[in-house]
Amino acid sequence: MKTFTLKLLDDIFSIHSLPANSKIPEHVFSAPVFFIAKTYEEVSIVLPESIKIESEEVEPDWQALEVVGPLDFTLTGILSNISMVLANEKISIFAISTFDTDYILVKTEKIADAITALRAKNYQVLLSTTDNH
Repeated sequence: MKTFTLKLLDDIFSIHSLPANSKIPEHVFSAPVFFIAKTYEEVSIVLPESIKIESEEVEPDWQALEVVGPLDFTLTGILSNISMVLANEKISIFAISTFDTDYILVKTEKIADAITALRAKNYQVLLSTTDNH
């Protein structure tokens, strides 16, 4: 199994759920990082906790591990392998994929356990630009 390097982002995130017909609050677009998904049933917005919005439900206190990319579309099993490592440790995730890479969000109280589990399976996890192990 090929392993990848992950980088812990500094931000603490909240995951918001809004009705499907909701207008995205304008200040979301000025956030330094955000993720928006819309389905027929709902809108999900992931934002740094410092950005406040009104939502039907909110799930706070998530940290993000970015799979250092860009990742080629021909690669398979990246999220599956990472989620399996964390599932074996009973660590829930919220996964997000972009064009270039994947993000794995883990509750703040479980992030240290997640990093330990990933490192035990030979993933390199960077905590900052100066951390090289």
